[in-house]
Amino acid sequence: MFNKNLKYYRLQKNMSKKELADKCGVSAMAITHYENGDRKPDIDMIKKLAEALGVFVADFLTERNTSLSFVHGEFRKQASLSESKQEYIRESVEEYFSRFFDAVECLGGNPLPEPPKTESIKWDADVERCAERIKQALGLSKSGPVKELYAVLENKGFLIMELDVDSRKFSGMNGKVNQYPYIVVNENMSPERKRSTIAHELVHIMSSDMKCSEEVEEEKRATAVAGAFLISLDDVHRELGAHRTRVTKDYILTCEEYGISMYLLVKRAALAGIISSSLEKNFYIRANKAGYQTNEPVHIKDPESPTLLRQLVYRAVNEEGLSMARGAELLGTSIAEMEQFCGLAVT
Repeated sequence: MFNKNLKYYRLQKNMSKKELADKCGVSAMAITHYENGDRKPDIDMIKKLAEALGVFVADFLTERNTSLSFVHGEFRKQASLSESKQEYIRESVEEYFSRFFDAVECLGGNPLPEPPKTESIKWDADVERCAERIKQALGLSKSGPVKELYAVLENKGFLIMELDVDSRKFSGMNGKVNQYPYIVVNENMSPERKRSTIAHELVHIMSSDMKCSEEVEEEKRATAVAGAFLISLDDVHRELGAHRTRVTKDYILTCEEYGISMYLLVKRAALAGIISSSLEKNFYIRANKAGYQTNEPVHIKDPESPTLLRQLVYRAVNEEGLSMARGAELLGTSIAEMEQFCGLAVT
């Protein structure tokens, strides 16, 4: 797996093949051959590559799980991500789930739920009805906040990964690994935007017949259903009332309860007819001037995160299916941190 690891670390360091080649005194074509697996460098060259990338030689020798089958979703054309960023995200997904399924296999059998049915919700022009059907398929109440979205989906067989991508052009992507749908989100986003992105990708995963000729229109459909999934129009009416003449600070309480941004709540209030379109537009103008587009205030008090990989690794270590050192390697953490979560609950 030297070739896959070399490519992963090169992309992680945001280094082109030519830049890496120049640092190591070889041609860019040589790097291509190394990454394609056509050639394997000698130990001296491996040391040069490791030094140039700021990693250990042992990092190149880490084994990948070869029993995995990936189907990566397409990147949004409108996102205009560079090809190297797209490659980095795909390689990162494969590296992460290699570690994930190593932990699964160490536990024997299959500790995961059955893969959920995907593309099972037929597209309907009524976005509220679409959102209700997705909730019903997941066993969620049609009204009220969707609490602990990460945990809900992980317990239903959806695999969630957060990835450090230093680009505002990437928010999320979906795909499949061994028939399990995965969702990857940019960990640098606000907690509210992560939830909206997960809901957006969930709509793509669950819906059928939603595709249309214009990608922009398709994304608008998914965004609209995701908004209805996180807070229905009935919820908006119940929380805000029948009519409002201002966007006031008490809206923040609803944002906190439902784990959504003010942008989303104001949009939903306008769709519900609670506020006028001019009031909606005025809010966006003021919010943009206040810098909300890049740094919107966070209202979620307890941000969510994926926990399934950590749970699997801790369990495998405690059941002695994994060594403490291997567990730390799978989680990318220290043995000292592993020891905090492994051992007796009460001593």
